[in-house]
Amino acid sequence: MYNLILVDDEEDVREGLMQEIDWESHGFHVVERAENGKEAMELIEKVMPDIVVTDIHMPFMNGLQLAEWVRKAYPSMKIIILTGYDEFEYAQKAIKLQIDEYVLKPFSASDLIEALLKVKEQMDKELCERQNLNALQEKYQKSLPVLRSVFLSSLITRSYMEAEIHEKGIQYDMELICGPYLVSVIQMDHNRFTQGDAFLLQFAMLNIAEEIVQHHNLGYVFIHHNHVVVLSMLQDADEHGLSQTTMEVMEEIRLNVHKFLKFTVTIGVGSIQYTVTELHASYPDAIQALNYRLLLGNDRVIWIQDVETRRHNPLILDEMKEQALIRCIKVGMAEEAQEMIQLLFHHFVEESAYSIQDFQIYCTEILMAIIRVAKDMEVPLESLFGSNQLPIAEITSCPSVHEARQWMTAVCLRLMEQIAVGRQTSYKKLVEEAKAYMKAHFAESDMSIQRICQHLHISAGYFSNIFKKEAKTTFVNHLLDLRMEAAKEMLRTTDMKAFEIAEQVGYSDANYFSFCFRKKFGLSPKDYRNGART
Repeated sequence: MYNLILVDDEEDVREGLMQEIDWESHGFHVVERAENGKEAMELIEKVMPDIVVTDIHMPFMNGLQLAEWVRKAYPSMKIIILTGYDEFEYAQKAIKLQIDEYVLKPFSASDLIEALLKVKEQMDKELCERQNLNALQEKYQKSLPVLRSVFLSSLITRSYMEAEIHEKGIQYDMELICGPYLVSVIQMDHNRFTQGDAFLLQFAMLNIAEEIVQHHNLGYVFIHHNHVVVLSMLQDADEHGLSQTTMEVMEEIRLNVHKFLKFTVTIGVGSIQYTVTELHASYPDAIQALNYRLLLGNDRVIWIQDVETRRHNPLILDEMKEQALIRCIKVGMAEEAQEMIQLLFHHFVEESAYSIQDFQIYCTEILMAIIRVAKDMEVPLESLFGSNQLPIAEITSCPSVHEARQWMTAVCLRLMEQIAVGRQTSYKKLVEEAKAYMKAHFAESDMSIQRICQHLHISAGYFSNIFKKEAKTTFVNHLLDLRMEAAKEMLRTTDMKAFEIAEQVGYSDANYFSFCFRKKFGLSPKDYRNGART
Protein backbone atom coordinates (compact mmCIF):
# COMPACT_ATOMS: atom_id res chain seq x y z
CA MET A 1 0.00 0.00 0.00
CA TYR A 2 1.46 3.36 -1.06
CA ASN A 3 0.59 6.57 0.80
CA LEU A 4 -0.63 9.44 -1.32
CA ILE A 5 -1.46 13.11 -0.82
CA LEU A 6 -4.04 14.79 -3.04
CA VAL A 7 -3.57 18.52 -3.77
CA ASP A 8 -6.25 20.55 -5.57
CA ASP A 9 -7.78 23.93 -4.77
CA GLU A 10 -11.26 22.75 -5.85
CA GLU A 11 -13.01 20.91 -3.07
CA ASP A 12 -15.41 19.31 -5.56
CA VAL A 13 -12.52 17.78 -7.43
CA ARG A 14 -10.91 16.45 -4.24
CA GLU A 15 -14.13 15.00 -2.88
CA GLY A 16 -15.12 13.66 -6.29
CA LEU A 17 -11.85 11.79 -6.64
CA MET A 18 -12.15 10.41 -3.12
CA GLN A 19 -15.59 9.02 -3.89
CA GLU A 20 -15.08 7.88 -7.47
CA ILE A 21 -11.87 5.95 -6.95
CA ASP A 22 -11.55 2.87 -4.78
CA TRP A 23 -8.03 3.81 -3.74
CA GLU A 24 -7.26 0.90 -1.48
CA SER A 25 -8.27 -1.73 -4.01
CA HIS A 26 -5.62 -0.26 -6.34
CA GLY A 27 -2.97 -0.23 -3.61
CA PHE A 28 -3.15 3.41 -2.45
CA HIS A 29 -4.07 5.16 0.77
CA VAL A 30 -4.91 8.88 0.65
CA VAL A 31 -3.29 10.10 3.88
CA GLU A 32 -3.94 13.83 3.42
CA ARG A 33 -5.66 16.35 1.16
CA ALA A 34 -4.45 19.92 0.63
CA GLU A 35 -5.96 23.00 -0.99
CA ASN A 36 -2.76 24.58 -2.26
CA GLY A 37 0.95 24.08 -2.64
CA LYS A 38 1.94 25.76 0.62
CA GLU A 39 -0.41 23.64 2.66
CA ALA A 40 0.78 20.56 0.78
CA MET A 41 4.40 21.37 1.68
CA GLU A 42 3.58 21.34 5.38
CA LEU A 43 1.62 18.10 5.09
CA ILE A 44 4.32 16.40 3.02
CA GLU A 45 6.90 17.19 5.69
CA LYS A 46 4.53 15.76 8.27
CA VAL A 47 3.33 12.52 6.62
CA MET A 48 6.06 11.81 4.04
CA PRO A 49 3.80 10.27 1.34
CA ASP A 50 5.07 8.07 -1.48
CA ILE A 51 3.13 9.96 -4.16
CA VAL A 52 1.94 13.55 -4.59
CA VAL A 53 -1.02 14.05 -6.96
CA THR A 54 -1.34 17.77 -7.58
CA ASP A 55 -3.21 20.26 -9.70
CA ILE A 56 -1.11 22.94 -11.41
CA HIS A 57 -3.25 26.04 -11.06
CA MET A 58 -3.66 26.80 -7.34
CA PRO A 59 -3.38 29.88 -5.11
CA PHE A 60 -0.33 30.72 -2.97
CA MET A 61 1.89 28.09 -4.62
CA ASN A 62 1.08 26.34 -7.88
CA GLY A 63 1.62 22.67 -8.68
CA LEU A 64 4.84 23.17 -10.62
CA GLN A 65 6.37 25.19 -7.77
CA LEU A 66 5.30 22.43 -5.38
CA ALA A 67 6.77 19.79 -7.69
CA GLU A 68 10.05 21.71 -7.88
CA TRP A 69 10.21 21.82 -4.08
CA VAL A 70 9.35 18.10 -3.77
CA ARG A 71 12.00 17.17 -6.32
CA LYS A 72 14.66 19.04 -4.33
CA ALA A 73 13.54 17.97 -0.83
CA TYR A 74 12.42 14.39 -1.56
CA PRO A 75 13.93 13.24 -4.88
CA SER A 76 12.46 9.73 -4.70
CA MET A 77 8.87 10.91 -4.11
CA LYS A 78 6.60 10.35 -7.14
CA ILE A 79 4.65 13.24 -8.64
CA ILE A 80 1.51 13.15 -10.80
CA ILE A 81 0.32 16.44 -12.28
CA LEU A 82 -3.40 17.10 -12.96
CA THR A 83 -4.04 20.05 -15.22
CA GLY A 84 -6.15 21.60 -17.89
CA TYR A 85 -3.08 23.34 -19.22
CA ASP A 86 -1.56 21.53 -22.15
CA GLU A 87 0.64 24.38 -23.31
CA PHE A 88 4.16 23.59 -24.32
CA GLU A 89 5.72 25.64 -21.51
CA TYR A 90 3.98 23.53 -18.83
CA ALA A 91 4.97 20.29 -20.52
CA GLN A 92 8.54 21.57 -20.85
CA LYS A 93 8.68 22.49 -17.17
CA ALA A 94 7.16 19.14 -16.18
CA ILE A 95 9.79 17.26 -18.17
CA LYS A 96 12.54 19.32 -16.57
CA LEU A 97 11.18 18.43 -13.11
CA GLN A 98 11.00 14.75 -14.06
CA ILE A 99 7.28 14.53 -13.33
CA ASP A 100 6.32 10.86 -13.22
CA GLU A 101 2.88 11.21 -14.87
CA TYR A 102 0.88 14.05 -16.42
CA VAL A 103 -2.97 13.82 -16.63
CA LEU A 104 -4.89 16.38 -18.68
CA LYS A 105 -8.21 17.82 -17.46
CA PRO A 106 -10.97 17.01 -17.99
CA PHE A 107 -10.11 13.48 -17.01
CA SER A 108 -12.05 10.48 -15.85
CA ALA A 109 -11.35 8.38 -12.78
CA SER A 110 -10.01 5.66 -15.06
CA ASP A 111 -7.52 8.13 -16.60
CA LEU A 112 -6.11 8.93 -13.16
CA ILE A 113 -6.13 5.25 -12.13
CA GLU A 114 -4.20 4.41 -15.28
CA ALA A 115 -1.57 7.02 -14.40
CA LEU A 116 -1.44 5.86 -10.79
CA LEU A 117 -0.96 2.24 -11.81
CA LYS A 118 1.90 3.20 -14.09
CA VAL A 119 3.59 4.95 -11.17
CA LYS A 120 2.78 2.01 -8.88
CA GLU A 121 4.34 -0.40 -11.35
CA GLN A 122 7.46 1.74 -11.41
CA MET A 123 7.57 1.88 -7.59
CA ASP A 124 6.99 -1.87 -7.30
CA LYS A 125 9.87 -2.42 -9.68
CA GLU A 126 12.15 -0.11 -7.70
CA LEU A 127 11.12 -1.81 -4.46
CA CYS A 128 11.72 -5.21 -5.98
CA GLU A 129 15.16 -4.13 -7.13
CA ARG A 130 15.98 -2.89 -3.67
CA GLN A 131 14.77 -6.11 -2.16
CA ASN A 132 16.41 -8.37 -4.67
CA LEU A 133 18.78 -10.12 -2.38
CA ASN A 134 20.63 -11.84 -5.18
CA ALA A 135 21.31 -8.52 -6.86
CA LEU A 136 22.32 -7.02 -3.53
CA GLN A 137 24.56 -9.99 -2.83
CA GLU A 138 26.19 -9.60 -6.22
CA LYS A 139 26.74 -5.89 -5.67
CA TYR A 140 28.08 -6.61 -2.19
CA GLN A 141 30.52 -9.19 -3.53
CA LYS A 142 31.72 -6.70 -6.13
CA SER A 143 32.18 -4.07 -3.42
CA LEU A 144 33.83 -6.47 -0.97
CA PRO A 145 37.46 -5.83 -2.04
CA VAL A 146 36.93 -2.10 -1.61
CA LEU A 147 35.21 -2.56 1.77
CA ARG A 148 38.03 -4.84 2.94
CA SER A 149 40.62 -2.34 1.82
CA VAL A 150 38.88 0.53 3.62
CA PHE A 151 38.58 -1.54 6.80
CA LEU A 152 42.22 -2.66 6.67
CA SER A 153 43.30 0.96 6.17
CA SER A 154 41.37 1.99 9.26
CA LEU A 155 42.74 -0.98 11.19
CA ILE A 156 46.33 0.21 10.78
CA THR A 157 45.51 3.83 11.63
CA ARG A 158 43.05 3.69 14.52
CA SER A 159 42.21 1.60 17.55
CA TYR A 160 39.29 -0.83 17.48
CA MET A 161 37.73 -2.99 20.13
CA GLU A 162 38.48 -6.69 19.61
CA ALA A 163 34.79 -7.54 19.35
CA GLU A 164 34.32 -4.89 16.64
CA ILE A 165 37.27 -6.28 14.65
CA HIS A 166 35.89 -9.79 14.98
CA GLU A 167 32.45 -8.63 13.82
CA LYS A 168 33.82 -6.78 10.81
CA GLY A 169 36.09 -9.71 10.00
CA ILE A 170 33.03 -11.98 9.74
CA GLN A 171 31.15 -9.31 7.77
CA TYR A 172 33.98 -8.99 5.24
CA ASP A 173 34.88 -12.70 5.27
CA MET A 174 38.32 -12.12 6.76
CA GLU A 175 40.17 -14.04 9.47
CA LEU A 176 42.16 -11.58 11.58
CA ILE A 177 42.27 -12.96 15.12
CA CYS A 178 45.44 -15.03 14.92
CA GLY A 179 48.44 -12.84 15.86
CA PRO A 180 51.27 -11.96 16.00
CA TYR A 181 51.09 -9.33 13.25
CA LEU A 182 53.42 -7.26 11.12
CA VAL A 183 52.71 -4.34 8.79
CA SER A 184 54.97 -3.66 5.79
CA VAL A 185 54.88 -0.68 3.46
CA ILE A 186 56.05 -0.79 -0.19
CA GLN A 187 57.03 2.43 -1.92
CA MET A 188 58.40 3.22 -5.38
CA ASP A 189 61.93 4.63 -5.23
CA HIS A 190 61.52 7.22 -7.98
CA ASN A 191 58.99 9.94 -8.57
CA ARG A 192 59.56 10.33 -12.30
CA PHE A 193 56.10 9.02 -13.31
CA THR A 194 53.05 11.12 -14.08
CA GLN A 195 50.20 10.91 -11.60
CA GLY A 196 48.21 8.65 -13.92
CA ASP A 197 51.15 6.34 -14.60
CA ALA A 198 52.06 6.20 -10.90
CA PHE A 199 48.51 5.09 -10.08
CA LEU A 200 48.63 2.30 -12.67
CA LEU A 201 52.06 1.17 -11.54
CA GLN A 202 50.91 1.14 -7.92
CA PHE A 203 48.04 -1.11 -9.01
CA ALA A 204 50.54 -3.37 -10.80
CA MET A 205 52.64 -3.53 -7.60
CA LEU A 206 49.50 -4.46 -5.69
CA ASN A 207 48.84 -7.37 -8.08
CA ILE A 208 52.38 -8.70 -7.78
CA ALA A 209 52.36 -8.39 -3.98
CA GLU A 210 48.92 -10.02 -3.74
CA GLU A 211 49.98 -12.99 -5.85
CA ILE A 212 53.09 -13.62 -3.76
CA VAL A 213 51.39 -13.04 -0.37
CA GLN A 214 48.52 -15.36 -1.30
CA HIS A 215 51.01 -18.00 -2.45
CA HIS A 216 52.61 -17.95 1.01
CA ASN A 217 49.23 -17.57 2.75
CA LEU A 218 50.75 -14.68 4.66
CA GLY A 219 47.84 -12.24 5.06
CA TYR A 220 46.33 -9.31 3.18
CA VAL A 221 47.53 -6.69 0.69
CA PHE A 222 45.84 -3.34 0.11
CA ILE A 223 46.50 0.27 -0.87
CA HIS A 224 46.64 2.96 1.78
CA HIS A 225 47.42 6.50 0.67
CA ASN A 226 50.39 6.19 -1.71
CA HIS A 227 51.63 2.88 -0.38
CA VAL A 228 50.98 -0.77 -1.04
CA VAL A 229 50.57 -2.26 2.44
CA VAL A 230 51.03 -5.89 3.49
CA LEU A 231 49.45 -7.13 6.71
CA SER A 232 51.35 -10.28 7.70
CA MET A 233 50.03 -12.97 10.00
CA LEU A 234 50.59 -16.70 10.08
CA GLN A 235 48.47 -19.33 11.72
CA ASP A 236 50.38 -20.98 14.59
CA ALA A 237 53.53 -18.92 13.94
CA ASP A 238 55.57 -17.32 16.69
CA GLU A 239 57.26 -13.95 16.57
CA HIS A 240 60.43 -15.33 14.97
CA GLY A 241 58.57 -17.38 12.36
CA LEU A 242 56.40 -14.47 11.31
CA SER A 243 59.27 -11.97 11.01
CA GLN A 244 61.46 -14.42 9.06
CA THR A 245 58.68 -15.33 6.61
CA THR A 246 57.68 -11.69 6.19
CA MET A 247 61.23 -10.59 5.41
CA GLU A 248 61.59 -13.41 2.82
CA VAL A 249 58.26 -12.56 1.18
CA MET A 250 59.05 -8.83 1.10
CA GLU A 251 62.36 -9.61 -0.57
CA GLU A 252 60.54 -11.77 -3.16
CA ILE A 253 58.10 -8.90 -3.84
CA ARG A 254 60.97 -6.42 -4.24
CA LEU A 255 62.74 -8.66 -6.78
CA ASN A 256 59.58 -9.38 -8.77
CA VAL A 257 58.58 -5.72 -9.00
CA HIS A 258 62.03 -4.95 -10.37
CA LYS A 259 61.85 -7.88 -12.79
CA PHE A 260 58.38 -7.24 -14.21
CA LEU A 261 57.86 -3.49 -13.79
CA LYS A 262 61.45 -2.34 -14.37
CA PHE A 263 61.69 0.00 -11.39
CA THR A 264 62.85 -0.45 -7.82
CA VAL A 265 60.96 -0.27 -4.54
CA THR A 266 61.95 0.04 -0.92
CA ILE A 267 59.96 -1.81 1.72
CA GLY A 268 59.66 -0.76 5.35
CA VAL A 269 58.66 -3.46 7.86
CA GLY A 270 57.12 -2.37 11.16
CA SER A 271 57.21 -3.71 14.69
CA ILE A 272 55.63 -7.01 15.71
CA GLN A 273 52.30 -6.61 17.48
CA TYR A 274 50.82 -9.41 19.53
CA THR A 275 47.15 -8.48 19.50
CA VAL A 276 44.99 -7.28 16.65
CA THR A 277 43.83 -4.30 18.72
CA GLU A 278 47.43 -2.98 18.71
CA LEU A 279 47.96 -3.47 15.00
CA HIS A 280 47.86 0.27 14.43
CA ALA A 281 51.21 0.60 16.24
CA SER A 282 53.03 -1.39 13.53
CA TYR A 283 52.13 0.89 10.62
CA PRO A 284 53.95 4.06 11.84
CA ASP A 285 56.96 1.87 12.59
CA ALA A 286 56.90 0.59 9.00
CA ILE A 287 56.81 4.20 7.74
CA GLN A 288 59.67 5.03 10.10
CA ALA A 289 61.67 2.08 8.72
CA LEU A 290 61.01 3.36 5.20
CA ASN A 291 62.52 6.72 6.18
CA TYR A 292 65.86 4.97 6.83
CA ARG A 293 66.32 4.57 3.05
CA LEU A 294 67.82 8.07 3.14
CA LEU A 295 70.71 6.60 5.17
CA LEU A 296 70.79 3.04 3.88
CA GLY A 297 69.84 3.60 0.24
CA ASN A 298 66.90 2.51 -1.91
CA ASP A 299 65.92 -0.86 -3.38
CA ARG A 300 65.95 -2.86 -0.16
CA VAL A 301 63.84 -4.22 2.67
CA ILE A 302 64.32 -2.38 5.99
CA TRP A 303 62.97 -3.79 9.24
CA ILE A 304 62.53 -1.30 12.05
CA GLN A 305 63.85 -3.93 14.46
CA ASP A 306 67.22 -3.87 12.63
CA VAL A 307 67.67 -0.09 12.69
CA GLU A 308 66.10 0.83 16.02
CA THR A 309 66.13 -1.04 19.29
CA ARG A 310 62.51 -1.53 20.25
CA ARG A 311 61.16 -2.97 23.42
CA HIS A 312 57.63 -4.21 23.31
CA ASN A 313 55.79 -2.15 25.88
CA PRO A 314 52.03 -2.30 25.74
CA LEU A 315 51.79 -0.11 28.84
CA ILE A 316 51.70 3.12 26.88
CA LEU A 317 48.46 5.00 26.46
CA ASP A 318 49.30 6.06 22.91
CA GLU A 319 47.22 8.44 20.84
CA MET A 320 45.17 5.64 19.28
CA LYS A 321 44.17 4.14 22.62
CA GLU A 322 43.44 7.55 24.07
CA GLN A 323 41.24 8.52 21.11
CA ALA A 324 39.35 5.23 21.37
CA LEU A 325 38.73 5.83 25.08
CA ILE A 326 37.60 9.41 24.45
CA ARG A 327 35.23 8.30 21.69
CA CYS A 328 33.71 5.67 23.98
CA ILE A 329 33.13 8.19 26.77
CA LYS A 330 31.69 10.89 24.52
CA VAL A 331 29.46 8.90 22.19
CA GLY A 332 29.65 5.22 23.14
CA MET A 333 27.39 2.95 25.18
CA ALA A 334 28.14 1.92 28.77
CA GLU A 335 29.01 -1.62 27.62
CA GLU A 336 31.58 -0.21 25.18
CA ALA A 337 33.23 1.85 27.91
CA GLN A 338 33.37 -1.16 30.21
CA GLU A 339 34.94 -3.24 27.45
CA MET A 340 37.42 -0.46 26.68
CA ILE A 341 38.61 -0.21 30.29
CA GLN A 342 38.86 -3.99 30.42
CA LEU A 343 41.01 -3.90 27.30
CA LEU A 344 43.26 -1.19 28.72
CA PHE A 345 43.83 -3.27 31.86
CA HIS A 346 44.12 -6.71 30.35
CA HIS A 347 47.96 -6.67 30.28
CA PHE A 348 48.04 -6.40 34.06
CA VAL A 349 45.47 -9.14 34.48
CA GLU A 350 47.15 -11.58 32.10
CA GLU A 351 50.80 -10.78 32.80
CA SER A 352 52.61 -10.13 36.07
CA ALA A 353 55.89 -8.81 34.60
CA TYR A 354 55.16 -5.16 35.29
CA SER A 355 56.33 -3.09 38.22
CA ILE A 356 54.04 -1.17 40.52
CA GLN A 357 55.54 2.03 39.06
CA ASP A 358 54.55 0.93 35.52
CA PHE A 359 51.06 0.23 36.77
CA GLN A 360 50.69 3.58 38.55
CA ILE A 361 52.03 5.62 35.63
CA TYR A 362 49.74 3.82 33.18
CA CYS A 363 46.69 4.36 35.41
CA THR A 364 47.58 8.03 35.80
CA GLU A 365 47.74 8.41 32.00
CA ILE A 366 44.26 6.90 31.66
CA LEU A 367 42.98 9.10 34.45
CA MET A 368 44.41 12.23 32.82
CA ALA A 369 42.63 11.33 29.57
CA ILE A 370 39.33 10.98 31.45
CA ILE A 371 39.87 14.32 33.22
CA ARG A 372 40.59 16.02 29.86
CA VAL A 373 37.27 14.73 28.52
CA ALA A 374 35.49 16.02 31.63
CA LYS A 375 37.02 19.47 31.13
CA ASP A 376 36.18 19.46 27.40
CA MET A 377 32.56 18.61 28.15
CA GLU A 378 32.42 21.07 31.08
CA VAL A 379 31.69 18.37 33.64
CA PRO A 380 32.75 19.44 37.17
CA LEU A 381 35.42 17.13 38.57
CA GLU A 382 33.64 17.16 41.94
CA SER A 383 30.75 15.30 40.34
CA LEU A 384 33.16 12.52 39.33
CA PHE A 385 35.50 12.26 42.31
CA GLY A 386 33.74 14.11 45.13
CA SER A 387 34.96 17.35 46.65
CA ASN A 388 37.39 15.80 49.11
CA GLN A 389 38.97 13.10 46.98
CA LEU A 390 42.29 13.17 45.15
CA PRO A 391 41.77 10.95 42.10
CA ILE A 392 45.43 10.09 41.51
CA ALA A 393 45.86 9.09 45.14
CA GLU A 394 42.63 7.12 44.91
CA ILE A 395 43.68 5.06 41.89
CA THR A 396 47.21 4.45 43.12
CA SER A 397 45.94 3.27 46.50
CA CYS A 398 43.74 0.54 45.03
CA PRO A 399 44.99 -2.75 46.54
CA SER A 400 44.56 -4.79 43.35
CA VAL A 401 44.36 -4.46 39.58
CA HIS A 402 40.79 -5.70 39.74
CA GLU A 403 39.74 -2.93 42.13
CA ALA A 404 41.62 -0.29 40.13
CA ARG A 405 39.79 -1.40 36.99
CA GLN A 406 36.45 -1.27 38.80
CA TRP A 407 37.18 2.22 40.13
CA MET A 408 38.20 3.49 36.68
CA THR A 409 35.12 1.93 35.08
CA ALA A 410 32.85 3.58 37.64
CA VAL A 411 34.46 6.99 36.98
CA CYS A 412 33.96 6.56 33.22
CA LEU A 413 30.31 5.61 33.65
CA ARG A 414 29.69 8.60 35.95
CA LEU A 415 31.30 10.88 33.38
CA MET A 416 29.19 9.41 30.56
CA GLU A 417 26.06 9.97 32.63
CA GLN A 418 27.04 13.58 33.34
CA ILE A 419 27.73 14.17 29.63
CA ALA A 420 24.32 12.72 28.71
CA VAL A 421 22.59 14.98 31.26
CA GLY A 422 24.53 18.01 29.98
CA ARG A 423 23.63 17.15 26.39
CA GLN A 424 19.95 16.93 27.30
CA THR A 425 20.18 20.28 29.09
CA SER A 426 21.87 21.85 26.06
CA TYR A 427 19.04 20.53 23.83
CA LYS A 428 16.49 22.23 26.06
CA LYS A 429 18.53 25.42 26.13
CA LEU A 430 18.81 25.34 22.34
CA VAL A 431 15.07 24.90 21.87
CA GLU A 432 14.33 27.66 24.39
CA GLU A 433 16.70 29.97 22.52
CA ALA A 434 15.01 29.04 19.24
CA LYS A 435 11.56 29.70 20.67
CA ALA A 436 12.68 33.07 22.03
CA TYR A 437 14.11 34.02 18.64
CA MET A 438 10.91 32.93 16.87
CA LYS A 439 8.80 34.92 19.34
CA ALA A 440 10.88 38.01 18.65
CA HIS A 441 10.89 37.63 14.84
CA PHE A 442 7.73 35.71 13.85
CA ALA A 443 6.26 38.90 12.38
CA GLU A 444 9.00 39.01 9.74
CA SER A 445 7.87 37.33 6.54
CA ASP A 446 11.32 35.87 5.80
CA MET A 447 11.37 33.93 9.08
CA SER A 448 12.46 30.40 8.16
CA ILE A 449 14.20 27.34 9.53
CA GLN A 450 17.32 28.30 7.55
CA ARG A 451 17.38 31.73 9.18
CA ILE A 452 17.01 30.41 12.71
CA CYS A 453 19.68 27.75 12.09
CA GLN A 454 22.02 30.46 10.85
CA HIS A 455 21.33 32.35 14.07
CA LEU A 456 22.00 29.26 16.20
CA HIS A 457 24.98 28.10 14.09
CA ILE A 458 23.61 24.58 13.59
CA SER A 459 22.39 22.57 10.61
CA ALA A 460 18.71 22.45 9.67
CA GLY A 461 18.49 18.66 9.94
CA TYR A 462 20.02 18.63 13.43
CA PHE A 463 17.78 21.49 14.56
CA SER A 464 14.59 19.90 13.20
CA ASN A 465 15.21 16.65 15.09
CA ILE A 466 16.02 18.37 18.38
CA PHE A 467 13.13 20.84 18.10
CA LYS A 468 10.57 18.15 17.34
CA LYS A 469 11.85 15.96 20.17
CA GLU A 470 11.97 18.69 22.82
CA ALA A 471 9.06 20.93 21.76
CA LYS A 472 6.77 18.03 20.73
CA THR A 473 5.88 19.93 17.57
CA THR A 474 7.57 20.98 14.36
CA PHE A 475 9.18 24.33 13.64
CA VAL A 476 6.47 25.08 11.05
CA ASN A 477 3.62 24.36 13.46
CA HIS A 478 5.19 26.39 16.27
CA LEU A 479 5.69 29.37 13.96
CA LEU A 480 2.10 29.03 12.77
CA ASP A 481 0.85 28.97 16.38
CA LEU A 482 2.79 32.12 17.24
CA ARG A 483 1.44 33.97 14.21
CA MET A 484 -2.14 32.83 14.66
CA GLU A 485 -2.23 33.67 18.38
CA ALA A 486 -0.84 37.13 17.65
CA ALA A 487 -3.43 37.57 14.90
CA LYS A 488 -6.25 36.59 17.28
CA GLU A 489 -5.01 39.11 19.82
CA MET A 490 -5.00 41.89 17.20
CA LEU A 491 -8.44 40.91 15.93
CA ARG A 492 -9.82 41.11 19.47
CA THR A 493 -8.13 44.31 20.58
CA THR A 494 -7.63 46.49 17.46
CA ASP A 495 -9.57 47.72 14.46
CA MET A 496 -6.81 46.86 12.02
CA LYS A 497 -7.86 45.42 8.67
CA ALA A 498 -7.17 41.74 8.00
CA PHE A 499 -4.49 42.54 5.42
CA GLU A 500 -2.76 44.83 7.96
CA ILE A 501 -2.82 42.09 10.60
CA ALA A 502 -1.54 39.61 8.03
CA GLU A 503 1.45 41.84 7.43
CA GLN A 504 1.97 42.35 11.17
CA VAL A 505 2.21 38.58 11.79
CA GLY A 506 4.52 37.72 8.90
CA TYR A 507 2.25 37.05 5.91
CA SER A 508 2.98 38.93 2.71
CA ASP A 509 -0.18 37.42 1.14
CA ALA A 510 -3.38 38.42 2.97
CA ASN A 511 -5.38 35.72 1.22
CA TYR A 512 -3.01 33.03 2.39
CA PHE A 513 -3.19 34.45 5.93
CA SER A 514 -7.01 34.14 5.81
CA PHE A 515 -6.71 30.63 4.44
CA CYS A 516 -4.33 29.56 7.24
CA PHE A 517 -6.51 31.24 9.88
CA ARG A 518 -9.64 29.46 8.65
CA LYS A 519 -7.74 26.19 8.41
CA LYS A 520 -6.55 26.44 12.01
CA PHE A 521 -9.64 27.84 13.75
CA GLY A 522 -12.45 26.86 11.38
CA LEU A 523 -13.64 30.42 10.71
CA SER A 524 -12.42 33.51 8.89
CA PRO A 525 -10.62 36.39 10.66
CA LYS A 526 -13.71 38.55 10.16
CA ASP A 527 -16.03 35.95 11.71
CA TYR A 528 -13.62 35.49 14.59
CA ARG A 529 -13.59 39.25 15.28
CA ASN A 530 -17.37 39.49 15.11
CA GLY A 531 -17.72 36.54 17.48
CA ALA A 532 -15.15 37.94 19.90
CA ARG A 533 -16.93 41.29 20.17
CA THR A 534 -20.47 40.07 20.63
